[in-house]
Amino acid sequence: MQTKTNTAANHAPLAQNGTMFTILIAVSMVHLLNDTIQAVVPAIFPIVKDSLSLTYTQLGLIAFALNLTASILQPAIGMYSDKKPQPYLLPLGVVATLLGVLGLALATGFWSMLGSVVLVGIGSSVFHPETAKVAYLAAGARRGLAQGIFQVGGNAGQALAPIMTALIFVPLGQAGILWFTILAAIAIAIQMYTARWYSGRLRSGTVKKRSSQAAGVPVAGRRKIAAAISILVLLLTSKMAYLAGMTSFYSFYIIDRFQLSVQEAQWCVFAFLAAGATGTFFGGPLADMWGRRNVIWFSIIGALPFAFLLPYMNFTTSVVFCVIIGFTIMSSGSVNIVYAQELLPGNIGTVSGLFFGLAFGAGGLGAAALGALADTTSIAYVIKLCAFLPLIGLLTIFLPSDRKLRQWAEEAEQNQIAR
Repeated sequence: MQTKTNTAANHAPLAQNGTMFTILIAVSMVHLLNDTIQAVVPAIFPIVKDSLSLTYTQLGLIAFALNLTASILQPAIGMYSDKKPQPYLLPLGVVATLLGVLGLALATGFWSMLGSVVLVGIGSSVFHPETAKVAYLAAGARRGLAQGIFQVGGNAGQALAPIMTALIFVPLGQAGILWFTILAAIAIAIQMYTARWYSGRLRSGTVKKRSSQAAGVPVAGRRKIAAAISILVLLLTSKMAYLAGMTSFYSFYIIDRFQLSVQEAQWCVFAFLAAGATGTFFGGPLADMWGRRNVIWFSIIGALPFAFLLPYMNFTTSVVFCVIIGFTIMSSGSVNIVYAQELLPGNIGTVSGLFFGLAFGAGGLGAAALGALADTTSIAYVIKLCAFLPLIGLLTIFLPSDRKLRQWAEEAEQNQIAR
């Protein structure tokens, strides 16, 4: 029998709308710290390319190693956590990240850099699926808003990468990475708090084992769900490949084209990423009001014309276009995951791990492929090629409407009751 001595975190009452904002802000803060540390990798590319004598191909492979690690591990961890939730994996994952940060600061060549980013990737693999599950649990009825709050932390962390290059890595060099051990320590402390709250929910029975809802879905319905998931995967893949091109190589393009310094180029990339973080935050609540698929459509149609024109604009217009593209294309960042979670409501950890893993994998493959292409052609060619990637988003036309999603959920529930 539970006593009143249990921690407040374990038994904190839900808000009237069922949304636990304290927990959502906590996981968003850790997402910010985690992705800020992860963003160190592409942020130091302009520095270590010369200091460690790396090629564009090697830079792409370093980004690929980081993303591949997360891509492979996250779905597996998500599936495991659906069957057996592990709250205290949350702080342990950040410990791996901390070790990776130390390795990055002390790396002396390509292989030591590669090993360090694998550790950072392991930390992210543990963090994303289980913490996304916490965000889903704390969401109540406002899932779009909750996922937006959770993901805006990550996008904000990624947006800090160019600022870190301009203000930290240019003056301090690779050794400046040591400062990020402080961020890792803060993240560990917050994750301990989150893990206690999550553990309390497990003990109180709020978190249920993997649902058997899929068993109530007719075979034809399962095929439609599988098709919708496949389309979401393609949308995410194209988006992350585009983002990989922009975050890893766009600074090199504008340095060469407009004769900018590294610091000046990084401010342009920051504008792109900061706008993306803003779009992620607003996309969630907009999807709650206007529908998931409508916001996904907006993210594609709104970004396409500006993505096509970006390589041909002058510097000032390029900055404006980067802001527009970043906001629109990332406005569906949280919506894609909420959409997939509602397609497979009993498999939140699996879905979160799959989609976050795919995001990392697509980004890593994109960075590796685009880096190799840049070595054989030119940076300008790569940036112009990236403009075509968002076209894959037109597959949104085949996604079921929000009303159809609700209809499928009701049919599945009725079929379960009938059985």
